[in-house]
Amino acid sequence: MTSWRLPRRLAQLYAGLVLYGVSMALVLLAWIPLRERPGLGTLSNVVVVGLAVDAVLAVLPAPGGLPGRAAFAAAGILLNGVATAAYIGVRLGPGPRDGLMTGLVRRTGGPLGPIRTAIEVTVVLTGWLLGGTLGVVTVLYALSIGPLVHLLLPRFALTPPEAVG
Repeated sequence: MTSWRLPRRLAQLYAGLVLYGVSMALVLLAWIPLRERPGLGTLSNVVVVGLAVDAVLAVLPAPGGLPGRAAFAAAGILLNGVATAAYIGVRLGPGPRDGLMTGLVRRTGGPLGPIRTAIEVTVVLTGWLLGGTLGVVTVLYALSIGPLVHLLLPRFALTPPEAVG
């Protein structure tokens, strides 16, 4: 790290991270009327996802060309569906957006796939209306993650022993 304006850079870094935490807290506050509770999975989501992203980016080369990028995008969307179903299926607490999904499903009785799709489309449209870019993979993710999690969650959901017998 260079010393070029280091105090300002560090102040901005930590101010940004604090603001990021505040934005996540606002999402978690939306859980209150849904009676969703954070848990070990919620905290682990914050820590483990960041560490995993950094580790993979350090060793995995960027794909070259459109076919490679398309394969990475498809694999990423599919793997995200599996990952979401796997970590939510253990019932130790969802991440912020997943908590909105599970809370809305539980409170409304609505189907998981369309509820998750509505959340994702709302996020994507909000970002676009605020001046963000809207790419093909972003749209594919927003439209496919709900159906994927809907399909995969029953395969990963662990049933508590007291519910079995």
